[in-house]
Amino acid sequence: MDLDLRSLTAAELATELGAEGAPAYRGEQVFRWLHEHGVESVDEMTNVPQAQRDALAARLPLRPLRADLVQEARDGTRKLRFRTFDDRAIESVLIPDDDEERDKLTLCVSSQVGCAMDCGFCATATLGYGRNLSAGEIVEQVYRAAKLAGRRPTNLVFMGMGEPLHNLENVTRALALLQHPWGLHFSPRRITVSTAGLVPGIEKLGLLSPAPNLAISLNATTDEVRDRIMPVNRKWPIAKLLEAARRFPLAHGRRVTYEYVLLAGVNDSDADADRLVRLLRGMPCKLNLIPWNPFQGPQFERPSAERIRAFQQRLRAANMAVYIRTPRGDDIDAACGQLAARDDAGLVPVSRLERPAEAV
Repeated sequence: MDLDLRSLTAAELATELGAEGAPAYRGEQVFRWLHEHGVESVDEMTNVPQAQRDALAARLPLRPLRADLVQEARDGTRKLRFRTFDDRAIESVLIPDDDEERDKLTLCVSSQVGCAMDCGFCATATLGYGRNLSAGEIVEQVYRAAKLAGRRPTNLVFMGMGEPLHNLENVTRALALLQHPWGLHFSPRRITVSTAGLVPGIEKLGLLSPAPNLAISLNATTDEVRDRIMPVNRKWPIAKLLEAARRFPLAHGRRVTYEYVLLAGVNDSDADADRLVRLLRGMPCKLNLIPWNPFQGPQFERPSAERIRAFQQRLRAANMAVYIRTPRGDDIDAACGQLAARDDAGLVPVSRLERPAEAV
């Protein structure tokens, strides 16, 4: 794996610096500059000798993201578009809480340039697959967003561009960097990784100790419908997906979150609600209903407010923990399913892409 400087773990940094004859404490200094302070250049590491900075940068480049665009929605949501070192466009979203007293700030993080999953209701899918982001590119989204907001996010959700479990090696490395006490020291209870349903990736994510929160984009109650709107279901159908979810280790009081994008006339009937109850019965879970956020292209429609509320009430009558997720930032295309950092360079339309094995 081609590692950039910010992708190195603390142990790897100590090894690299030790090879140059640096004392052991130098590794901690460099790590803190990269992950506590989020520097964009080795020249900012003022307590590290210049010769060691130069030697390190010569072997392992520091490839900072370049802020390309910041948009603010009416509700205070901010969408950040970054450029990578090879001029790819990615997006992150800062979402303040509706309740100011809770002082919650969530950052939606991207894990890939584009996406290979080809979900029919998602704008990112229209981009095709570009490449995986490195662990350094993933965590730097957090550091840059924190600087913009003037505070660190309270919660991180891997629900931006890309399928996190399709880039599991770099996502796992990013989780370790984010949780390290020399960095931002995030609790895994404050980090959620969302997947379209890559069953082997769910199993591997569950082996992390401790594991982050798991969210699953379910979006259908029959394989016929899910095959149509989420091609990943053809390899790992609903039964296999839910079996993997049941095996996922949960800390005390934790639950798996199921995301369910409501599409009018597709998956929003009373029969769908009843099947959801049967599918998820007995599982420690909560269900987020997401009224479809439109974008140019697919012929889906958002259900009426009355249908959405009726769907929720039918689930609540069966004692399910179910919530309607209010669209945030939809006026700047920052809501769930709308991220599509439009940039044709280096992206391959999914229809012409031979997808990696995990994605089919």
